[in-house]
Amino acid sequence: MIASTILQNVRVADGAEPVDLALAAGRIAELGPALAVPDDAVVVDGRGGVVIPGLVDAHCHLDKTLWGQPWEPHGAGAPIEDRIRQGEARRAEFGLPHHDGIHALLARMVGLGTTLVRTHTDVDPSCRLDGIAMVAKVAAEFAGAVDVEQVAFPQGGLLTRPGTAELLAAAVDAGATVVGGIDPSALERNPVQHLETVFTIAAEKGAGVDIHLHERGTLGAFAMELTVELTEHFGLQGRVTLSHAPAIAEIEPDRARALADRLAAARVSLATATPYNTPVLPIAMLAEAGVVVASGNDGIRDLWGPWGTGSMLERVHQLAIRSNARRDDQIHQALATATDGGRRLTGRELVAIAPGSPADLVVLPTACVPEAVAMRPAPSYVVKGGVVVARDGVLV
Repeated sequence: MIASTILQNVRVADGAEPVDLALAAGRIAELGPALAVPDDAVVVDGRGGVVIPGLVDAHCHLDKTLWGQPWEPHGAGAPIEDRIRQGEARRAEFGLPHHDGIHALLARMVGLGTTLVRTHTDVDPSCRLDGIAMVAKVAAEFAGAVDVEQVAFPQGGLLTRPGTAELLAAAVDAGATVVGGIDPSALERNPVQHLETVFTIAAEKGAGVDIHLHERGTLGAFAMELTVELTEHFGLQGRVTLSHAPAIAEIEPDRARALADRLAAARVSLATATPYNTPVLPIAMLAEAGVVVASGNDGIRDLWGPWGTGSMLERVHQLAIRSNARRDDQIHQALATATDGGRRLTGRELVAIAPGSPADLVVLPTACVPEAVAMRPAPSYVVKGGVVVARDGVLV
């Protein structure tokens, strides 16, 4: 196999001596010091930086972003229902979903190291499949630089909005690969029917499931337990995600561990955006139980909130701080939610810095991973499928 790219002078572990990586046919072909350089290979100097797997944003909302537009003061109240109403009432005012905004944000995300995105796209009787079509259009413009998968998301409700279930099924036919749901008790007041509807569509369409679960305490824990039961009933093990899910951080420890064991057995993943003042997921306990945990940016500069930069390193930084991570191994555990965790959640092959692995890589301008998480620098290089797609934080 003849290398198409030689990535020179990179560290494959914290503080390791620099080596070269030969990349060919989208994979790492060889690793070692001072590799031979074929005449037609592209040579890239990693400048002694540490190389990690490409970053994964496992939970965001590309269709909602105001990125690139003038600053918009946040006007919604704190309750989730207020943010839903504002987002729906004002999206036409801002031309959402906005092609240029999605394009600009996705370019930034790739420049900052993201190589795989799961985005939740609104589907309802008002916007129908407009967002699904727009996100797919922009994603196609980034083919080869980042993979984008869509969740058909009934943000404003499912049972309470006739016709939404049919639109979710149509969204899968239009390219979405995951069916979403939201707060089946607090928002819809009918948790069993809400979740059964989502699971039925997913099972019939061969799709995955990803439920926004903001519900707190014992109510949220009940919804998590019900999700496990339905996952097993519909045979969707390994294809179900609960996003946010702060309840597992609030219930008493013995019940939380028992719930974690059930999630692991059913291969139900969790996705966290470490938002605002809600409890942070107990990532150490979840890892010990074998639960897959991934990270995402959630909303990025949108009508739900003013925050977000598109950087998964920044998101991991916040997760590490809120998890009281101080040791290097704890910081690595936080980063893993944005690498291995994201790829496991989305069912993708894992990236290892070793021959035979997919060559979706990020080179960070530090000698070790914990320093990069602490400092959050722009990546020196982002590599997708063995090809350099960004340099120093900017698309090439």
